[in-house]
Amino acid sequence: MTKLCNACAPDVPLSLSPETERRIAEQRRQGALSPYATADDAAIRRDQTHDQNSPLRPAFVRDAEKIMHMPAYNRMSGKTQVFSFRANDDLCRRGLHVQLVARVARDIGRALGLNLDLIEAIALGHDIGHTPFGHAGERFLNDVYHRRTGRWFFHNVQSVRVLDVLYDRNISLQTLDGVICHNGEFEQQRFSTSGLAGFAEFDQVVERCWECGDEAIGHLRPMTLEGCVVRVSDIIAYLGKDRQDAIRAGLCTEDTFNDGLGGAYNLWALGAFVTDVIENSLGKDHIQMSEAAFAEMSRAKRENYEKIYGAKEVNGEFSAEVAELFERLFEYELESLERQDRSAAIFAHHIEPLERHLAHYGHSYAWQDDPNQCVCDFIAAMSDDYFMATCEELFPEARRLFPRRTYFGELVHA
Repeated sequence: MTKLCNACAPDVPLSLSPETERRIAEQRRQGALSPYATADDAAIRRDQTHDQNSPLRPAFVRDAEKIMHMPAYNRMSGKTQVFSFRANDDLCRRGLHVQLVARVARDIGRALGLNLDLIEAIALGHDIGHTPFGHAGERFLNDVYHRRTGRWFFHNVQSVRVLDVLYDRNISLQTLDGVICHNGEFEQQRFSTSGLAGFAEFDQVVERCWECGDEAIGHLRPMTLEGCVVRVSDIIAYLGKDRQDAIRAGLCTEDTFNDGLGGAYNLWALGAFVTDVIENSLGKDHIQMSEAAFAEMSRAKRENYEKIYGAKEVNGEFSAEVAELFERLFEYELESLERQDRSAAIFAHHIEPLERHLAHYGHSYAWQDDPNQCVCDFIAAMSDDYFMATCEELFPEARRLFPRRTYFGELVHA
């Protein structure tokens, strides 16, 4: 196999040093975890009388399984990671993305001797509150929600709301904290833990995020090293994968990017960044990258924004029209709540299923307390196709906005 060479980072190694390999091998022979790993019996839950740690189902295995069985998890397979309106089964959806993050994070965590079950739970849940149409959809929903309430919508905060409130599954503090802190949009060279110790403080953090948006979110730090690993793994998982998807979608070519790797950047990133994080973090109480690798990660992320994220489809020519649909749909659903129209989709497809689910646990969905939040919950939960179908049903003129590319290349409109 030809060795990959990144023209922008030729000195970032693709393999571990012999000494680091020796230390990892010795750690595995001893079956030891890092002294900085999160122990299963350290899991903190709102209801400590349920979901006890056991040999069959350790604490964070329970979290991962709870997350995977939520309808909101299943819906991620219908949510675009980057590109929309394309009939291409090879393009990454958010359901695959969270699994890729889990895979990268487990590779790093295994080498560092961390709790792999906690890593998996955080990774699988980190995007469960994401909107349709990726970050463009997140921006559109935030704009309308903020105008009405003065509060801010961010998918990491909504992910915690889905896990902790809407489905109320008694997920551990460590998992919820890792989810809200994943912040794949904010790269850092060094990730240190926060010292968070309980739900009282965590609830204050969540509320500050709703009230202050970026001002609070930009300063979040995970309470566990496992959360730190997922945070850096989120970036590693999407940098190269998004480039592959852009090339598959015909929006870029193999020669578009400055590093000279084209779609092979994904393979390079998975080798180089994972290696670098392990090499610079083994045995430490923080997660760190070298200056060279961090500089390349930041450069590649900037290039992705310049050449992929900010220029196409709902980020580009469809932006204003799709943003207007988010506004119109929000208003329509809010009016449905005000009319108490139980035939409306927000009742049949959102409120009533949640009420049935929560009834099993003796809880309820307090949608009447905050109708704006309820509408926000509903729209955030939609898949791309559901959003389009809803808008086409309610606003027939919207059909011209959603081009459908068939599997054979034709561009058609509804």
